[in-house]
Amino acid sequence: MPINDIADCLEREVAWFTQVCDARFEAYFKAGQGGADLAIRCPPPDLSRQEGPYAHLVREYNMGFAERLVLMLAFMPHLRPQVLDMFLLQNAALGRGYSEIGGWRGKLHAGFLPTCETAAFLLAGDDISRRFAIAALFKEEHFFSRSGMLRFEHDASGEPMFGAALILGNEYLQRLSDGEVHKPDFSASFPAKLMQSSLDWKDLVLNPEVMEEVDHIVTWLRHPQHMLRRWGLEKSVKPGYRSLFYGPPGTGKTLTASLIGKAVGADVYRIDLSMVVSKYIGETEKNLANVFDQAQNKNWILFFDEADSLFGKRTQTSNANDRHANQEVSYLLQRVEDFPGVVILATNLKANIDQAFARRFQSEVYFAMPDAEQRRRLWQGLFTEPARLGADVDFQAIAEKYELAGGALLNVARYAAIRAVINQREYVVQDDLIAGIGKELMKDGKTL
Repeated sequence: MPINDIADCLEREVAWFTQVCDARFEAYFKAGQGGADLAIRCPPPDLSRQEGPYAHLVREYNMGFAERLVLMLAFMPHLRPQVLDMFLLQNAALGRGYSEIGGWRGKLHAGFLPTCETAAFLLAGDDISRRFAIAALFKEEHFFSRSGMLRFEHDASGEPMFGAALILGNEYLQRLSDGEVHKPDFSASFPAKLMQSSLDWKDLVLNPEVMEEVDHIVTWLRHPQHMLRRWGLEKSVKPGYRSLFYGPPGTGKTLTASLIGKAVGADVYRIDLSMVVSKYIGETEKNLANVFDQAQNKNWILFFDEADSLFGKRTQTSNANDRHANQEVSYLLQRVEDFPGVVILATNLKANIDQAFARRFQSEVYFAMPDAEQRRRLWQGLFTEPARLGADVDFQAIAEKYELAGGALLNVARYAAIRAVINQREYVVQDDLIAGIGKELMKDGKTL
């Protein structure tokens, strides 16, 4: 959408927001009408026919006066920070800001940053009953929290709830700024990478038993709420789905997770455990919270590869380190169980996973080494151009003789192609494949 059209819609909303702020300060500090209701005096602009991401968002959630004012308050430091300079008003008698205005100061940002107290001041003034009603805007069940549109960050234990910082979520900041829905980027605050694959189900060779379990996950993802309501399971069954993929490396666990997301149109995020696990107390839980909080109300699949490094067995407590490690596992257990989406854990060794997690899996899927017929199909799927194969290539023979997983076959195919180019050939011969197989077997201490 043209940036001018986006700006025109926001200009109208900024003008209205400024009018409300001026009216509140006038009523509270000059007219002595601390609890004045400004919704009638300052009606918001009609956006029913307005285009732009802001107008679309307002209509999508059917926002009223209060919701629009709170959303603009959170957006204003990014949009037009000088509008909030009036909130820096000092109480001359006390030599500091007004408690009822709230707000906080950033490390680099010189302007005013709002808190929930600021929103309450604008919407309720000193009207206590209206202040209690406004608290509903900041609860977890409100769409502000459920959608991730707004975050209410409060680090000081025991302090008033309205002291929480009012922060616009990054996804919605981008959406309101340029109209595009942005996916989160891999960073220290979001240690997860979006998994994408150009392959399809026909490229994946699995046992029928595995495909049956995969079909169960896909079916659940397509109809979760419908199934819970139709079968009357809402009260007893949690909305999330947890599955354990286990088996030798290279057998298709990661690719299967990617294709499940592709089948249902869901983003699959692979959690980078190297950035999650920390030796410092509390940091692992904090890093995981960043991922789960951002994924909480998204149509995402969280994929934990080599999960035994994080979801491993708890140990007997003999020192502070053991207690801390056990606390991490307990925290994980709680977040995984409460997550309303799909969580897939992958490991090479099922025995390393803590049994507390295993009991809560809806499915455990074993990815076995492919048999000879499956290996033949994998070989044929790798080399789709017959002209690139020499006359002596016999996939049936090498499939029957050499037991390799699909991931190892990829390495062999790459090595064979490189060897063919070095030898100035336009095709792969059987000897190229045998040489590549030998290198893969050597990784496991085996020989041809």
